[in-house]
Amino acid sequence: MGKTIIVEGKTSTEAIEKGLKELKCRRDDVDIKILENEDKRSFFSILEPRVVKVELTVKDVKENHEFHEKMYKEPSDEDVEKCKNNIETFLKEFTAILENLEYKITVNNKDINVEFLGEKSLDLIGYRGDTINAMQTILSSIGNKNNQVRVRVLLDIANYKEKREETLKELAKKLEKTVKRNGKKIILEPMNSYERKIIHTELQNSEYVTTYSIGEEPRRKVVVEKK
Repeated sequence: MGKTIIVEGKTSTEAIEKGLKELKCRRDDVDIKILENEDKRSFFSILEPRVVKVELTVKDVKENHEFHEKMYKEPSDEDVEKCKNNIETFLKEFTAILENLEYKITVNNKDINVEFLGEKSLDLIGYRGDTINAMQTILSSIGNKNNQVRVRVLLDIANYKEKREETLKELAKKLEKTVKRNGKKIILEPMNSYERKIIHTELQNSEYVTTYSIGEEPRRKVVVEKK
């Protein structure tokens, strides 16, 4: 476990920036936990100075070195082929159980792209993509079993991922306008890392708001706050 500090500020953004400066770290290098929310103030404390406490923990780089190396090192053609074969073997059995479900596997720049086809495929999207995201995680685990380097596996159904990305980008812009107008931060519902990254990326150059994530997986949430 890396170094942990607790810092205070008038807002969570101020506290986080103060902590990052003290630790000499970037936001991506730490785990952030809001200990005291500035919105939760009682009637009797309304006249007291506003203080927000935030806990910052530096991620243990050494402990995760092998994991990151496996995640980001480019896989060999052999790794990709092995991953593809593992997925194909699983999907043959999986689709044999479900009628009217077909699949297509393609390789693009050493990524494995899986697409479900047929009437039953839409049932595998789930509420806000819960099922398709879980299925992608399963396929990735199966495909990369015993692989030395991790191959990225991407699952899509009826262009759901593209449509969801556009929806999240539109949401990010609406949130920016709302926070800019009323000055109050907004905490979104839990999202997976892929969807959180879309929000962060869309607002990273905003003049008016900043974003960060709080909570623990799988209920980690994006916070949009006025600068």
